[in-house]
Amino acid sequence: MSTYRDLALPRALGSARAAGAPIGSRRATVLRTVGTRERRSHLTAPRVPTVGIDIGGTKVMAGVVDADGNILEKVRTETPDKSKSPRVVEDTIVELVLDLSDRHDVHAVGIGAAGWVDADRNRVLFAPHLSWRNEPLRDRIAGRLAVPVLVDNDANTAAWAEWRFGAGRGEDHLVMITLGTGIGGAILEDGQVKRGKFGVAGEFGHMQVVPGGHRCPCGNRGCWEQYSSGNALVREARELAAADSPVAYGIIEHVKGSIAEITGPMITELAREGDAMCIELLQDIGQWLGVGIANLAAALDPSCFVIGGGVSAADDLLIGPARDAFRRQLTGRGYRPEARIARAQLGPEAGMVGAADLARLVARRFRRANRRRVERYERYERYAESRQEAQEARETL
Repeated sequence: MSTYRDLALPRALGSARAAGAPIGSRRATVLRTVGTRERRSHLTAPRVPTVGIDIGGTKVMAGVVDADGNILEKVRTETPDKSKSPRVVEDTIVELVLDLSDRHDVHAVGIGAAGWVDADRNRVLFAPHLSWRNEPLRDRIAGRLAVPVLVDNDANTAAWAEWRFGAGRGEDHLVMITLGTGIGGAILEDGQVKRGKFGVAGEFGHMQVVPGGHRCPCGNRGCWEQYSSGNALVREARELAAADSPVAYGIIEHVKGSIAEITGPMITELAREGDAMCIELLQDIGQWLGVGIANLAAALDPSCFVIGGGVSAADDLLIGPARDAFRRQLTGRGYRPEARIARAQLGPEAGMVGAADLARLVARRFRRANRRRVERYERYERYAESRQEAQEARETL
């Protein structure tokens, strides 16, 4: 399926050539034209309901979303266990969409996948929690549904939702950081998700912040997500509990000595109740978060950082220390504007809402194609009728 950019580029280039412009100015005209259309596209997209799908390692969530970001209906199921094979997960997606289509007029489907998606937004190159390896997910799902399909990374779809409807509204340069089991991220500039040359930009969690540090599942050591994520939070709490540290007595008593039952939400809950160790652990995670944000500010210079994901539920217990560390570590501090750091507003539905809203952009092309198909059919019917009338007239002579 061609992208909006693919369709706009030849038209813009043709206009520049027709004007006899030099090669350099032709290219500039193309880039300006395409950029302007993409920035305006979400405003001119048809106000029709679309389905957003959020796929993770443990759940598949689908919802019908209107043009204002409101969820009209939501369904959820567990991610299939049969080795999470591509076909079984695809079956689950199709079943959820068909179920919602029974009650809603669905015009397009957007899928936010926890994995690397290629620049064409068709193939999932790699998914850490699913057996997707170079999987043509968009084409496979579109081939089974009567509506167009869009696929993107789940952090990109969440960032789009926060920019359109949440904490990032009104921002021209936004970076989203999703804190969950690991760290994901996305970059938006001037109303466009920046996916990079190969589609895999925003993997902030694997920036190395401690050379030779903790081993990361990606194969490297010292990755940022090993110091500021849900996994890091739980690892530190369990290590203190396993060492029978006096500061861990509260959480040891809470789990009745079963250290494996310690979870991130539990640590956050105990911190809110005043447990000193849990508060300190969230402060440590927050300080590492601030260090990483300062590094990203030096590289990208956005106006706003939006912090989402499950760990962000700790709110100021986490984001307060992150803001403090950010100000201490920021390059040129005191002599440059500081980006705003905000907690995401849309919660766990952000990826689903963003996927549905991005799908609305391809729904426009689907509606146009349908209209052209109907017009072609009507022209054929008129032509067939005229042929029939002419034939009948000849037979009467």
